[in-house]
Amino acid sequence: MRKMLIIAWKDVRLRFAGWSEWLFFLILPIAFTLVLAGGTGGSADARVRLAVVDEADSPLSAQLIDALSRSAAVRPDPLPRAAADSQFSGRRVSAELVIPREFDMAHLLQGPVQVELRQQPNNMNALVAYQAVTTEVDRIGSLVGIAGASVAEAQQVKPFASAAERQAYFDASLSAAETLMAQAPDRMTTTQGATADQIEYDPRANSSAGQLITWVFVPLLGISGMFAYERQKGTLRRLLTTPTNSATYLLGTVFGQVITALVQMLLLVGFGIAVMHLNWGQSPAALALILVTSALAAAALGTMLGAFARSEGQANGLSWLLGMLMALLGGCWYPAELFPQLVRTASQVLPTTWAMQGMLNIVLRGQGLAGVLLPVAVLLGMATLFFAVGVRRFRFE
Repeated sequence: MRKMLIIAWKDVRLRFAGWSEWLFFLILPIAFTLVLAGGTGGSADARVRLAVVDEADSPLSAQLIDALSRSAAVRPDPLPRAAADSQFSGRRVSAELVIPREFDMAHLLQGPVQVELRQQPNNMNALVAYQAVTTEVDRIGSLVGIAGASVAEAQQVKPFASAAERQAYFDASLSAAETLMAQAPDRMTTTQGATADQIEYDPRANSSAGQLITWVFVPLLGISGMFAYERQKGTLRRLLTTPTNSATYLLGTVFGQVITALVQMLLLVGFGIAVMHLNWGQSPAALALILVTSALAAAALGTMLGAFARSEGQANGLSWLLGMLMALLGGCWYPAELFPQLVRTASQVLPTTWAMQGMLNIVLRGQGLAGVLLPVAVLLGMATLFFAVGVRRFRFE
Protein backbone atom coordinates (compact mmCIF):
# COMPACT_ATOMS: atom_id res chain seq x y z
CA MET A 1 0.00 0.00 0.00
CA ARG A 2 2.82 2.39 0.90
CA LYS A 3 4.56 1.78 -2.45
CA MET A 4 1.30 2.37 -4.29
CA LEU A 5 0.80 5.71 -2.53
CA ILE A 6 4.41 6.74 -3.26
CA ILE A 7 3.91 6.01 -6.97
CA ALA A 8 0.63 7.92 -6.97
CA TRP A 9 2.20 10.92 -5.24
CA LYS A 10 5.13 10.86 -7.67
CA ASP A 11 2.78 11.01 -10.67
CA VAL A 12 0.71 13.84 -9.17
CA ARG A 13 3.84 15.90 -8.48
CA LEU A 14 5.13 15.35 -12.02
CA ARG A 15 1.76 16.31 -13.49
CA PHE A 16 1.56 19.59 -11.56
CA ALA A 17 5.24 20.44 -11.83
CA GLY A 18 4.35 23.36 -14.12
CA TRP A 19 1.70 26.02 -13.64
CA SER A 20 0.34 25.37 -17.13
CA GLU A 21 -1.37 22.22 -15.85
CA TRP A 22 -3.75 24.40 -13.85
CA LEU A 23 -4.98 25.83 -17.15
CA PHE A 24 -6.43 22.45 -18.10
CA PHE A 25 -7.25 21.38 -14.56
CA LEU A 26 -9.47 24.30 -13.54
CA ILE A 27 -9.26 27.48 -15.64
CA LEU A 28 -10.36 26.13 -19.05
CA PRO A 29 -13.15 23.91 -17.62
CA ILE A 30 -14.65 26.90 -15.78
CA ALA A 31 -14.23 29.21 -18.78
CA PHE A 32 -15.93 26.79 -21.20
CA THR A 33 -18.68 26.06 -18.66
CA LEU A 34 -19.50 29.76 -18.38
CA VAL A 35 -19.36 30.35 -22.13
CA LEU A 36 -21.66 27.44 -22.99
CA ALA A 37 -24.00 28.34 -20.12
CA GLY A 38 -24.29 31.90 -21.39
CA GLY A 39 -22.96 33.49 -18.20
CA THR A 40 -23.03 32.70 -14.52
CA GLY A 41 -26.58 31.39 -14.63
CA GLY A 42 -28.97 32.03 -11.81
CA SER A 43 -32.36 33.58 -12.44
CA ALA A 44 -31.13 35.89 -15.20
CA ASP A 45 -33.60 38.34 -16.74
CA ALA A 46 -34.08 37.17 -20.31
CA ARG A 47 -35.67 40.44 -21.48
CA VAL A 48 -33.86 42.71 -23.92
CA ARG A 49 -31.77 45.26 -22.06
CA LEU A 50 -32.66 48.84 -23.04
CA ALA A 51 -30.30 51.67 -22.10
CA VAL A 52 -32.39 54.65 -20.97
CA VAL A 53 -31.19 58.25 -20.66
CA ASP A 54 -33.75 60.26 -18.66
CA GLU A 55 -32.92 63.92 -19.32
CA ALA A 56 -36.41 65.06 -18.31
CA ASP A 57 -36.44 63.54 -14.82
CA SER A 58 -40.17 64.29 -14.67
CA PRO A 59 -43.18 62.36 -13.35
CA LEU A 60 -44.10 61.60 -16.96
CA SER A 61 -40.67 60.15 -17.79
CA ALA A 62 -40.76 58.13 -14.56
CA GLN A 63 -44.15 56.80 -15.64
CA LEU A 64 -42.72 55.74 -19.01
CA ILE A 65 -39.73 53.98 -17.43
CA ASP A 66 -42.00 52.24 -14.91
CA ALA A 67 -44.27 51.02 -17.70
CA LEU A 68 -41.27 49.68 -19.63
CA SER A 69 -39.97 47.90 -16.52
CA ARG A 70 -43.26 46.01 -16.30
CA SER A 71 -42.95 44.97 -19.93
CA ALA A 72 -42.38 41.32 -20.76
CA ALA A 73 -40.08 42.27 -23.64
CA VAL A 74 -37.55 44.86 -22.42
CA ARG A 75 -35.63 45.65 -19.26
CA PRO A 76 -34.87 49.39 -18.97
CA ASP A 77 -31.45 50.23 -17.57
CA PRO A 78 -31.21 53.94 -16.61
CA LEU A 79 -27.72 55.28 -17.38
CA PRO A 80 -25.97 58.64 -17.74
CA ARG A 81 -25.79 59.85 -21.33
CA ALA A 82 -22.07 59.19 -21.72
CA ALA A 83 -22.33 55.62 -20.39
CA ALA A 84 -25.36 54.82 -22.54
CA ASP A 85 -23.70 56.22 -25.67
CA SER A 86 -20.52 54.25 -24.94
CA GLN A 87 -22.41 50.97 -24.51
CA PHE A 88 -24.45 51.58 -27.66
CA SER A 89 -21.36 52.45 -29.70
CA GLY A 90 -19.64 49.34 -28.37
CA ARG A 91 -22.70 47.24 -29.34
CA ARG A 92 -23.17 46.12 -25.74
CA VAL A 93 -26.84 47.13 -25.92
CA SER A 94 -29.20 46.71 -28.85
CA ALA A 95 -31.09 49.97 -28.33
CA GLU A 96 -30.76 53.27 -26.48
CA LEU A 97 -33.76 55.39 -25.46
CA VAL A 98 -33.19 59.12 -24.84
CA ILE A 99 -36.04 60.94 -23.06
CA PRO A 100 -35.61 64.69 -23.77
CA ARG A 101 -35.96 67.47 -21.21
CA GLU A 102 -39.28 68.50 -22.80
CA PHE A 103 -40.89 65.18 -21.89
CA ASP A 104 -43.25 66.48 -19.22
CA MET A 105 -46.96 67.22 -19.01
CA ALA A 106 -46.64 70.95 -19.66
CA HIS A 107 -44.84 70.49 -22.98
CA LEU A 108 -47.00 67.53 -23.98
CA LEU A 109 -50.16 69.60 -23.63
CA GLN A 110 -48.73 72.14 -26.06
CA GLY A 111 -48.06 69.55 -28.73
CA PRO A 112 -46.23 66.31 -29.56
CA VAL A 113 -42.91 65.61 -27.83
CA GLN A 114 -40.54 63.17 -29.49
CA VAL A 115 -38.29 60.66 -27.75
CA GLU A 116 -35.13 59.37 -29.43
CA LEU A 117 -34.64 55.64 -29.87
CA ARG A 118 -31.31 54.54 -31.30
CA GLN A 119 -31.21 50.98 -32.71
CA GLN A 120 -28.44 48.69 -33.84
CA PRO A 121 -28.92 47.86 -37.54
CA ASN A 122 -30.28 44.45 -38.51
CA ASN A 123 -30.78 43.52 -34.87
CA MET A 124 -33.84 41.55 -33.72
CA ASN A 125 -33.48 42.73 -30.11
CA ALA A 126 -33.52 46.33 -31.31
CA LEU A 127 -36.78 45.63 -33.11
CA VAL A 128 -38.24 44.19 -29.91
CA ALA A 129 -37.19 47.35 -28.03
CA TYR A 130 -38.74 49.54 -30.75
CA GLN A 131 -42.08 47.77 -30.46
CA ALA A 132 -42.09 47.99 -26.65
CA VAL A 133 -41.17 51.70 -26.56
CA THR A 134 -43.65 52.58 -29.32
CA THR A 135 -46.44 50.80 -27.47
CA GLU A 136 -45.83 52.64 -24.20
CA VAL A 137 -45.27 56.05 -25.80
CA ASP A 138 -48.47 55.67 -27.84
CA ARG A 139 -50.34 54.64 -24.71
CA ILE A 140 -49.20 57.73 -22.80
CA GLY A 141 -49.98 59.92 -25.80
CA SER A 142 -53.47 58.42 -26.03
CA LEU A 143 -54.12 59.07 -22.34
CA VAL A 144 -53.05 62.70 -22.61
CA GLY A 145 -55.12 63.11 -25.78
CA ILE A 146 -58.21 61.68 -24.09
CA ALA A 147 -57.78 63.93 -21.06
CA GLY A 148 -57.21 66.98 -23.30
CA ALA A 149 -60.33 66.23 -25.35
CA SER A 150 -62.32 65.85 -22.14
CA VAL A 151 -61.11 69.27 -20.93
CA ALA A 152 -62.05 70.86 -24.27
CA GLU A 153 -65.58 69.42 -24.14
CA ALA A 154 -66.03 70.54 -20.54
CA GLN A 155 -64.80 74.02 -21.47
CA GLN A 156 -67.53 74.30 -24.10
CA VAL A 157 -70.25 73.24 -21.67
CA LYS A 158 -69.10 75.46 -18.85
CA PRO A 159 -65.93 77.59 -18.91
CA PHE A 160 -63.47 76.97 -16.10
CA ALA A 161 -63.27 79.65 -13.43
CA SER A 162 -59.48 79.44 -13.17
CA ALA A 163 -56.41 77.71 -14.52
CA ALA A 164 -56.20 75.65 -11.30
CA GLU A 165 -59.74 74.35 -11.87
CA ARG A 166 -58.85 73.47 -15.44
CA GLN A 167 -55.72 71.62 -14.30
CA ALA A 168 -57.67 69.72 -11.64
CA TYR A 169 -60.22 68.65 -14.25
CA PHE A 170 -57.41 67.53 -16.56
CA ASP A 171 -55.76 65.49 -13.80
CA ALA A 172 -59.06 63.82 -12.92
CA SER A 173 -59.74 63.04 -16.59
CA LEU A 174 -56.24 61.61 -17.02
CA SER A 175 -56.69 59.37 -13.97
CA ALA A 176 -60.10 58.20 -15.19
CA ALA A 177 -58.67 57.45 -18.66
CA GLU A 178 -55.86 55.39 -17.10
CA THR A 179 -58.36 53.40 -15.05
CA LEU A 180 -60.65 52.73 -18.00
CA MET A 181 -57.75 51.78 -20.27
CA ALA A 182 -56.48 49.33 -17.65
CA GLN A 183 -59.94 47.76 -17.41
CA ALA A 184 -60.40 47.52 -21.17
CA PRO A 185 -60.84 43.93 -22.41
CA ASP A 186 -57.98 42.32 -24.27
CA ARG A 187 -58.34 42.43 -28.02
CA MET A 188 -56.00 39.50 -28.53
CA THR A 189 -55.96 36.17 -26.73
CA THR A 190 -52.63 34.39 -26.35
CA THR A 191 -52.66 30.60 -26.26
CA GLN A 192 -49.50 28.75 -25.30
CA GLY A 193 -48.93 25.38 -26.90
CA ALA A 194 -49.10 22.41 -24.56
CA THR A 195 -46.80 20.19 -26.62
CA ALA A 196 -43.98 18.95 -24.43
CA ASP A 197 -40.43 19.68 -25.57
CA GLN A 198 -38.75 16.42 -26.49
CA ILE A 199 -35.33 17.76 -25.48
CA GLU A 200 -34.65 18.34 -21.79
CA TYR A 201 -32.13 21.14 -21.91
CA ASP A 202 -30.88 23.70 -19.43
CA PRO A 203 -27.74 25.46 -20.70
CA ARG A 204 -26.36 25.82 -17.16
CA ALA A 205 -26.88 22.17 -16.18
CA ASN A 206 -25.76 20.76 -19.53
CA SER A 207 -22.62 22.87 -19.71
CA SER A 208 -21.66 22.15 -16.09
CA ALA A 209 -22.02 18.39 -16.48
CA GLY A 210 -20.66 18.27 -20.02
CA GLN A 211 -17.51 20.30 -19.37
CA LEU A 212 -16.86 18.38 -16.15
CA ILE A 213 -16.85 15.13 -18.13
CA THR A 214 -14.82 16.55 -21.03
CA TRP A 215 -11.98 18.04 -19.02
CA VAL A 216 -11.75 15.09 -16.63
CA PHE A 217 -11.90 12.32 -19.24
CA VAL A 218 -9.12 13.72 -21.43
CA PRO A 219 -6.45 13.78 -18.65
CA LEU A 220 -7.53 10.32 -17.48
CA LEU A 221 -7.11 8.99 -20.99
CA GLY A 222 -3.68 10.64 -20.78
CA ILE A 223 -2.66 7.82 -18.42
CA SER A 224 -1.77 6.04 -21.64
CA GLY A 225 0.87 8.70 -22.30
CA MET A 226 2.39 8.17 -18.86
CA PHE A 227 2.69 4.44 -19.46
CA ALA A 228 4.14 4.95 -22.95
CA TYR A 229 6.66 7.54 -21.70
CA GLU A 230 8.04 5.33 -18.93
CA ARG A 231 8.13 2.32 -21.26
CA GLN A 232 9.85 4.36 -23.98
CA LYS A 233 12.50 5.78 -21.60
CA GLY A 234 13.14 2.41 -19.96
CA THR A 235 12.27 3.68 -16.47
CA LEU A 236 9.38 1.24 -16.23
CA ARG A 237 11.64 -1.80 -16.67
CA ARG A 238 14.13 -0.40 -14.15
CA LEU A 239 11.31 0.25 -11.66
CA LEU A 240 10.20 -3.35 -11.87
CA THR A 241 13.71 -4.58 -11.01
CA THR A 242 13.08 -3.17 -7.54
CA PRO A 243 10.83 -4.96 -5.02
CA THR A 244 7.81 -3.50 -6.81
CA ASN A 245 5.54 -5.75 -8.84
CA SER A 246 3.56 -4.73 -11.90
CA ALA A 247 0.21 -4.73 -10.05
CA THR A 248 1.52 -2.21 -7.50
CA TYR A 249 2.78 0.05 -10.28
CA LEU A 250 -0.48 -0.08 -12.25
CA LEU A 251 -2.66 0.44 -9.18
CA GLY A 252 -0.48 3.30 -7.93
CA THR A 253 -0.54 5.11 -11.26
CA VAL A 254 -4.29 4.68 -11.79
CA PHE A 255 -5.11 5.46 -8.15
CA GLY A 256 -3.22 8.76 -8.20
CA GLN A 257 -4.89 9.96 -11.40
CA VAL A 258 -8.37 8.88 -10.26
CA ILE A 259 -8.02 10.74 -6.95
CA THR A 260 -6.80 13.83 -8.82
CA ALA A 261 -9.77 13.55 -11.18
CA LEU A 262 -12.20 13.28 -8.26
CA VAL A 263 -10.73 16.43 -6.70
CA GLN A 264 -11.15 18.22 -10.03
CA MET A 265 -14.74 16.98 -10.30
CA LEU A 266 -15.60 18.17 -6.80
CA LEU A 267 -14.13 21.60 -7.52
CA LEU A 268 -16.22 21.92 -10.69
CA VAL A 269 -19.33 20.67 -8.89
CA GLY A 270 -18.70 23.21 -6.14
CA PHE A 271 -18.38 25.93 -8.77
CA GLY A 272 -21.69 24.85 -10.27
CA ILE A 273 -23.40 25.03 -6.88
CA ALA A 274 -21.86 28.29 -5.65
CA VAL A 275 -21.76 30.34 -8.84
CA MET A 276 -24.33 28.81 -11.19
CA HIS A 277 -26.82 27.82 -8.46
CA LEU A 278 -27.22 24.28 -9.76
CA ASN A 279 -28.79 21.50 -7.71
CA TRP A 280 -25.76 19.18 -7.70
CA GLY A 281 -26.02 18.40 -4.00
CA GLN A 282 -29.61 17.20 -3.77
CA SER A 283 -28.45 13.52 -3.66
CA PRO A 284 -24.85 13.21 -2.39
CA ALA A 285 -24.85 9.40 -2.58
CA ALA A 286 -25.96 9.38 -6.22
CA LEU A 287 -23.45 12.10 -7.06
CA ALA A 288 -20.61 10.20 -5.40
CA LEU A 289 -21.46 7.01 -7.30
CA ILE A 290 -21.60 8.62 -10.72
CA LEU A 291 -18.42 10.65 -10.17
CA VAL A 292 -16.40 7.65 -8.98
CA THR A 293 -17.60 5.26 -11.68
CA SER A 294 -17.09 7.87 -14.41
CA ALA A 295 -13.50 8.42 -13.27
CA LEU A 296 -12.86 4.66 -13.09
CA ALA A 297 -14.23 4.08 -16.59
CA ALA A 298 -12.07 6.87 -18.04
CA ALA A 299 -8.95 5.67 -16.20
CA ALA A 300 -9.57 2.11 -17.35
CA LEU A 301 -9.87 3.27 -20.96
CA GLY A 302 -6.60 5.19 -20.54
CA THR A 303 -4.95 2.02 -19.21
CA MET A 304 -6.16 0.06 -22.23
CA LEU A 305 -4.87 2.72 -24.61
CA GLY A 306 -1.52 2.63 -22.81
CA ALA A 307 -1.23 -1.07 -23.61
CA PHE A 308 -1.43 -0.40 -27.35
CA ALA A 309 0.24 3.01 -27.77
CA ARG A 310 3.80 2.77 -29.07
CA SER A 311 5.02 6.21 -28.00
CA GLU A 312 4.08 9.08 -25.72
CA GLY A 313 3.20 11.32 -28.68
CA GLN A 314 0.91 8.71 -30.15
CA ALA A 315 -0.77 8.15 -26.78
CA ASN A 316 -1.32 11.88 -26.15
CA GLY A 317 -2.72 12.39 -29.63
CA LEU A 318 -5.13 9.48 -29.22
CA SER A 319 -6.16 10.75 -25.80
CA TRP A 320 -7.16 14.19 -27.09
CA LEU A 321 -8.81 12.84 -30.22
CA LEU A 322 -10.83 10.16 -28.45
CA GLY A 323 -11.62 12.39 -25.47
CA MET A 324 -13.06 15.23 -27.54
CA LEU A 325 -14.85 12.88 -29.94
CA MET A 326 -16.47 10.94 -27.10
CA ALA A 327 -17.45 14.20 -25.39
CA LEU A 328 -19.10 15.48 -28.56
CA LEU A 329 -20.99 12.27 -29.36
CA GLY A 330 -21.85 11.69 -25.69
CA GLY A 331 -23.83 14.93 -25.47
CA CYS A 332 -21.29 16.89 -23.42
CA TRP A 333 -21.21 19.83 -25.82
CA TYR A 334 -24.66 19.64 -27.40
CA PRO A 335 -27.79 17.69 -26.38
CA ALA A 336 -27.54 14.15 -27.71
CA GLU A 337 -31.11 14.45 -29.01
CA LEU A 338 -29.87 16.80 -31.73
CA PHE A 339 -27.91 13.99 -33.40
CA PRO A 340 -29.44 11.49 -35.84
CA GLN A 341 -30.91 8.34 -34.35
CA LEU A 342 -28.08 6.20 -35.77
CA VAL A 343 -25.47 8.35 -33.97
CA ARG A 344 -27.46 8.27 -30.72
CA THR A 345 -27.66 4.49 -30.88
CA ALA A 346 -23.95 4.09 -31.64
CA SER A 347 -23.01 6.48 -28.81
CA GLN A 348 -24.41 4.04 -26.24
CA VAL A 349 -21.04 2.24 -26.31
CA LEU A 350 -19.26 5.38 -25.04
CA PRO A 351 -18.66 5.95 -21.32
CA THR A 352 -19.27 9.69 -21.80
CA THR A 353 -22.87 8.98 -22.85
CA TRP A 354 -23.66 7.11 -19.63
CA ALA A 355 -21.73 9.54 -17.45
CA MET A 356 -23.67 12.44 -18.98
CA GLN A 357 -26.97 10.63 -18.54
CA GLY A 358 -26.30 9.93 -14.87
CA MET A 359 -25.16 13.47 -14.10
CA LEU A 360 -28.11 15.06 -15.89
CA ASN A 361 -30.48 12.76 -13.99
CA ILE A 362 -29.15 14.43 -10.84
CA VAL A 363 -28.59 18.07 -11.73
CA LEU A 364 -31.28 18.54 -14.41
CA ARG A 365 -34.03 16.03 -13.60
CA GLY A 366 -33.65 16.07 -9.80
CA GLN A 367 -33.39 12.28 -9.47
CA GLY A 368 -31.61 10.37 -6.73
CA LEU A 369 -30.01 6.94 -6.47
CA ALA A 370 -32.62 5.31 -8.68
CA GLY A 371 -31.70 7.67 -11.51
CA VAL A 372 -28.02 6.69 -11.58
CA LEU A 373 -28.17 2.93 -10.97
CA LEU A 374 -28.22 2.01 -14.66
CA PRO A 375 -25.47 4.47 -15.71
CA VAL A 376 -23.35 3.39 -12.74
CA ALA A 377 -23.77 -0.30 -13.62
CA VAL A 378 -22.84 0.33 -17.27
CA LEU A 379 -19.80 2.43 -16.32
CA LEU A 380 -18.60 -0.26 -13.88
CA GLY A 381 -18.97 -2.87 -16.60
CA MET A 382 -16.98 -0.73 -19.03
CA ALA A 383 -14.28 -0.10 -16.41
CA THR A 384 -13.97 -3.84 -15.76
CA LEU A 385 -13.70 -4.62 -19.46
CA PHE A 386 -11.17 -1.87 -20.19
CA PHE A 387 -9.01 -2.76 -17.19
CA ALA A 388 -9.06 -6.46 -18.11
CA VAL A 389 -7.91 -5.77 -21.67
CA GLY A 390 -5.37 -3.18 -20.57
CA VAL A 391 -3.76 -5.32 -17.90
CA ARG A 392 -3.70 -8.40 -20.11
CA ARG A 393 -2.05 -6.59 -23.04
CA PHE A 394 0.18 -4.33 -20.97
CA ARG A 395 3.83 -4.28 -22.07
CA PHE A 396 6.72 -3.19 -19.86
CA GLU A 397 9.25 -2.59 -22.59
